[in-house]
Amino acid sequence: FDGEEVIVIYKNDISLPNDMGRKKAVKYDDGNGIPMLSAADATANCATLKVVTTQSSPNAKCIALVSQPEGPIQTWHKSKPISGVQDPPFQQVGLGVQTNGKNQFYAPLARAYVAHERTLQMFLESWKDVKSELAVVTKKLNKKKPVVTLVCNLGQSALLSNFICAARSKGFDLSNVIVFATDKETKDIAEGLGVLVYYNKHNFESLPTGEALVYGDSIFSQMMFAKVVPIVWLLRMKFNVVFQDVDVVWYKDSVSLFESDTRLVDFDVIFQDDGARSLRYSPFFGNSGFYFIRNNPKTIHLFTTLLYHGAEIVAWKSHQQVLGTLLNEHSSRYGLRVKVLEGASFPGGFHYHRDHSLMTNIAQGKSTPYLFHMSWTKNKADKVLFMQQMGLWYLQDHCIDEKAIDVLKGQGDFISTCCSKDPLISCHYKDKPSIVPCKDSPTKDKGKTNFWTW
Repeated sequence: FDGEEVIVIYKNDISLPNDMGRKKAVKYDDGNGIPMLSAADATANCATLKVVTTQSSPNAKCIALVSQPEGPIQTWHKSKPISGVQDPPFQQVGLGVQTNGKNQFYAPLARAYVAHERTLQMFLESWKDVKSELAVVTKKLNKKKPVVTLVCNLGQSALLSNFICAARSKGFDLSNVIVFATDKETKDIAEGLGVLVYYNKHNFESLPTGEALVYGDSIFSQMMFAKVVPIVWLLRMKFNVVFQDVDVVWYKDSVSLFESDTRLVDFDVIFQDDGARSLRYSPFFGNSGFYFIRNNPKTIHLFTTLLYHGAEIVAWKSHQQVLGTLLNEHSSRYGLRVKVLEGASFPGGFHYHRDHSLMTNIAQGKSTPYLFHMSWTKNKADKVLFMQQMGLWYLQDHCIDEKAIDVLKGQGDFISTCCSKDPLISCHYKDKPSIVPCKDSPTKDKGKTNFWTW
């Protein structure tokens, strides 16, 4: 809430500010309006501070504070006009119901539970065996440092390979990285790239090997649930976790930041800012493609609960949306401390497509973020093209997807064969951010102009 104005309502006299003049101004109308105080002065005598967040709206919104036992915020909408009724009654609705009637948080239908129960059963039945296997695999990991965790299938393996190639080219230590491969081919590729990898056939063999064609399709949704399971495994084994999607490239070491930055050490979960400000992801708007989890009872419970909410992941086609609702609930109920990182230091697809100033500074070397996450992009094909022209692509063409398997079969050194020491820059669209001018390329979006001439 830095820099924002907040209305404070005092329950009784003992909670009023110390300054007598201010106290009188707060308690009585002195004709000068509501007094402005610093946060420290306004809350000096507040033994408890209850915070209610609500977004400004052009609609006729009212807020009622009721003296009743505390509970979750209820939402009431006025009924549609009824013939002969002058003042239609209010009806209680869910938090996700908008004034246009669209519901962002609808209850899953039976088929979502059927799909969820099948995968949850596999998780529960296999946990003892998985724990034994992971105990051996993770001996190479340093428990004193966060474990960087990625989940990948063959359809997204090129992005995984690019992340590892880019990290190696910049000299980053990958000894505390683990890849959870959801198919044997991806396991082989990750091993060829020299990182720790785990594949559990019981839990993952039914998952698709292909790439999601668009955000939210059936492959995307199934892979979203697969991103939850390994986190629960690692948290139960007492690891701190940095989870990231495979379409991330590091500029600087962000992992140690979570342990060394004194401003962050008190938070339980720390997220990249998604950029969206829609109701679906409120109130924190964290992106589920890059976040840190500090291992403690609160976070273990959070992600175990997320696992059990798999029917919502299936129905809503997004584990980010489900996680966002749980962050809201758990921060209120259990005191879970949630932090969202500053966008310019941890940019993603929102910034790539909508923040021309920041992307210009990055392209010109005036700003160096910790990482870049190519989110907010329709599919893998577009991600690759955008990363290539931003100087974020390090994987040779002959090693993409199934071609990587052919390289492995050839018994060659996968890293030297597939990874470039320098970014493989190529132009595709002149209207999209690029590290070099792409003036001779076509436009991607209708009506847009050359990125470098804005």
